[in-house]
Amino acid sequence: EVRLVQSGGALVQPGGSLTLSCAASGFAFDDYAMGWFRQTPGKGMEWISSISWSGDSQDYADSVKGRFTISRDNAKNTVYLQMNSLKLQDTGVYYCARARDGYRTTHTQDYNYWGQGSQVTVSS
Repeated sequence: EVRLVQSGGALVQPGGSLTLSCAASGFAFDDYAMGWFRQTPGKGMEWISSISWSGDSQDYADSVKGRFTISRDNAKNTVYLQMNSLKLQDTGVYYCARARDGYRTTHTQDYNYWGQGSQVTVSS
């Protein structure tokens, strides 16, 4: 059974930092690209970042580029999202997801397994 278990959501002040983790099991983790998405009431599901199976290449949405960093540890079957310089508009529920193959993609339909979601609230 494929499982993606997230941790790390929290309340943080503007300008602060937070790291989300997503522990995978039930499949060969290093065969698949991984991604992070967030859902907000106003914008729906938004792609944030993706990383290739090897971790050698990453993509970021313009809204988070330069502030967020995606990484993975294939030995630990875990993908991370390091978030710095957090803004009020970063508030939302964040989801990790497994792609259908090893190549990073920005399209929601190219991901077929999802974590349970982590609430990130940026507020003073």
